[in-house]
Amino acid sequence: MFDKHSIDAPWGASVFGAASVDAAPDLARLRVAIAETRPKPGEAFEATRGGVNRIRDVLRGHGIPDTAVSTSRLDLKSSWDYGSKRKFLGYECTASFVIELRELDLLESVLVDVVEAGANQVDGVEFDVSAKKELRAQARTAAVAAAREKAELYAEAAQVRLGPVVHIKDVDSDQLQNSYRSHRGGGGGDGDGDLTPGRISVTAGVVIGFSLIGG
Repeated sequence: MFDKHSIDAPWGASVFGAASVDAAPDLARLRVAIAETRPKPGEAFEATRGGVNRIRDVLRGHGIPDTAVSTSRLDLKSSWDYGSKRKFLGYECTASFVIELRELDLLESVLVDVVEAGANQVDGVEFDVSAKKELRAQARTAAVAAAREKAELYAEAAQVRLGPVVHIKDVDSDQLQNSYRSHRGGGGGDGDGDLTPGRISVTAGVVIGFSLIGG
């Protein structure tokens, strides 16, 4: 129920505007990991290091430079079998890394070869666009236009005119992106078996306050 006292200091009109710009993805980030368990910590590190080197060799064979591979986590922990009787299995060393792939046609073959080289965990594939900064600027410009259009409709209905802008507040892009994604659904590719999504949406939102001039 509307609270007539909710506007303590009326000053004008505050409106929200949002916009989304779609683009075809041109890069992918593969999050993979290799985990090896050995009786001694040093042996676990050595086995994991060998697996990482094999994976790097596979990636070089696909023309992916070392600079496109970044290590995100290196972990060592005790490994146990919690069956009918707890049994110590050894030390598990895990190396997680991110592979940035700009040739999306290679995605499936790279994933297969990386797994065959020893990566026993695939944590996900994230698609993105390299020109996100430029696309975000376009979305922000369109969001401002959407907010102004909404404000003009309200002003016309209230028989007043918009005055100067007195307040601009950016809306968190990541939160807005998730909202757009949940409302638009999964999307996906074109239905021909391609794992690459058809489009990537870059969104922006803004809250703008306008002063009002009596009609």
